[in-house]
Amino acid sequence: MLVMARKNKELKDKDTIETACEFYVYTPKYNKLSTRSKKDYDYNFKRICETKVQNNKKFGNIRLRDLRFKHVTVAYDMWLSSVGTRQANYMATCLSIVLNTAIRHEALLSNPVTLIQRTQDKARKVRWTDEQVVTFLNTAYSRWRWRSIGLILHMAYEWAQRIGDMRTLKWSNVDLENKILELEQSKRRAQVRLPIEGSLLEMLKKQHEDFGFQQYVAPAVEPHNGVYRAYPSTDIHKLVNEVKAAADLPRQITAMDLRRTGITQLVEGGVDTFGIMQVSGHSNPQSVKPYLVNTLSGATNALSQRKK
Repeated sequence: MLVMARKNKELKDKDTIETACEFYVYTPKYNKLSTRSKKDYDYNFKRICETKVQNNKKFGNIRLRDLRFKHVTVAYDMWLSSVGTRQANYMATCLSIVLNTAIRHEALLSNPVTLIQRTQDKARKVRWTDEQVVTFLNTAYSRWRWRSIGLILHMAYEWAQRIGDMRTLKWSNVDLENKILELEQSKRRAQVRLPIEGSLLEMLKKQHEDFGFQQYVAPAVEPHNGVYRAYPSTDIHKLVNEVKAAADLPRQITAMDLRRTGITQLVEGGVDTFGIMQVSGHSNPQSVKPYLVNTLSGATNALSQRKK
């Protein structure tokens, strides 16, 4: 079915949801996605198609012309119970993209996903304290095994960037002489130019002395089959937990919370929305809104600037 969809470059109402997913991966829109996003989509397309919705029938085997709102609601409810609200909503979004593609190719009249009343996921608000960051970095940098893990989190915090982008960061993005990071973010291909300062600059200089011979800024400290590589994302989680346990830090703080922590500190410092976007890479001011939280330090800073 995949070969047929690719060869004919068209979709019919008699085709299945699975075929529609396969068809989508040959569209220009899919090809513009980052490698990471493509992997996420592919993984979720498979899970969507494997979902059992009616009389033990797989969702992926339903023909486009037979797709009904009840099929989508059953699938969505199953996702909510099995993978949680956030992932269920992401899967619904992936499905909606495929169905909208089918509509544009006149293989489907309407998109039933748009009728779902999605459960709202509670926004995660966990942030690191300054003391927790210092404790983590001191612990990570104290052992060779954790050195690159410490640097990955150090960069994510100082630059308010995503862990994934720091995990795969290359020396070609780092200009130590001029103290500038030039990064194309993986999520939406946003370009950011950030200063390299203070303790992070010193740490990067040391890292370059030891690992400047290969491409990654913070590779796994032991080579794999003679080759240095970026840490797999699953290893990051495991090693971060090791460092937290050794440092006696709470388990609820995660590596991904560091970007939120860094951006929120910009808010507290009085940086305006467009200034924050220069750092975060967001292209829409609305995307910054989740970080505009009310904090005591932020309120104190604001009130201190009030004219007397």
